Amino acid sequence: MATIAELQAALAASQANEERYRLLLEHSGEISWMADCAGLKLTWLSPAAERQFGYTLDGAQALAAGLLKDVPARLARYAGGDLSRHRLLRETELPHSDGRAVPVEIESTLILDAAGVPSNVVGVVRDLSARRELAAQQKKFASMLSHEFRTPLSTIDGAVQRLEMTGAHHDEGTRKRYRKIQTAVDRMLAMLDEYLSPDRMASIGRERQPDEIDPAALLDKAAEQARGRRARVSARSVGLPQWMRCDPAGIRLCLEILIDNAIKYTDADSPIELIGKMATEGGVELLVRDHGAGVPEAELAHVFDKSFRGSNAVGIAGSGLGLYMARAIADVHGGTVTARNVSESGTEFRIWLPISANAGKSLAQVSSNSDNSLDAS
Repeated sequence: MATIAELQAALAASQANEERYRLLLEHSGEISWMADCAGLKLTWLSPAAERQFGYTLDGAQALAAGLLKDVPARLARYAGGDLSRHRLLRETELPHSDGRAVPVEIESTLILDAAGVPSNVVGVVRDLSARRELAAQQKKFASMLSHEFRTPLSTIDGAVQRLEMTGAHHDEGTRKRYRKIQTAVDRMLAMLDEYLSPDRMASIGRERQPDEIDPAALLDKAAEQARGRRARVSARSVGLPQWMRCDPAGIRLCLEILIDNAIKYTDADSPIELIGKMATEGGVELLVRDHGAGVPEAELAHVFDKSFRGSNAVGIAGSGLGLYMARAIADVHGGTVTARNVSESGTEFRIWLPISANAGKSLAQVSSNSDNSLDAS
């Protein structure tokens, strides 16, 4: 038999352990809880629940509803033999006492009685707000950094393509240096997508997005979308390459700005034409031609200036930044955007983009040349 001294020692040890557990529960950042499986009622809630969510056990009905929402279905599946329901880890949102939703991680375990039947469920709740905020800041930083690197790289990329296109008379050594620069740009862009793209960070293993676009398909899609605002929008292409190297989103935006401008400054029944073809000086040209009143000749040189609004803009919503943005996008690609009044009436906006003369490293489909080469092989 245990002596009185031994019993007193065991009691003292038990009380010391109880004090340790109490201190752990009081100062832990995790919310501990216990619920009765039969009555689906919280029977224990640690002090952290009041500090973090503003609830005590007596007034935690809203918190209990979130914690125990899935317990009935869980118990049914466990009784049916699904042992994976014994211990669960899930992310969800729980209501704070002030009404806001808090992102949390809930880890819980079924406690079994002597007959192996779940009698209680115990668990912890971890507030994910700080983790989510950190992830959002990391994504924002990666996006900013990627953009800051990508803009000058795109400028170099466009300039090299233009040099290749216009440098047929250059010696082989010069042309090799062009290709070396292009290869370095390709590598840097690939590294940005691999390490600094927020989407890439969110989906490791996804294939890199292509750096080219089908110009004919671009015009057809733009015309289709524009017909939701203007019935008479047509598109036609002549001799365009299958693929042209660019930032697809940027070129789409550039074209959409010009179409939007044509719609705003012409009558509702006036036709708009989208035309794609090879330019006489080399490269690709995408034309947006309207049949409106045209731009006053004195203003043509200023339509792409920042915040400029012409004399015919009275009563038309706008900030004067659209055409300025379109020109900036073309500049980054080594191209241009120009405007002229056509003789039969109306205005023609022209996007000109360079295409390089020699094939280089492909970053996209095997069947396409991401350096804008006309050679589809």
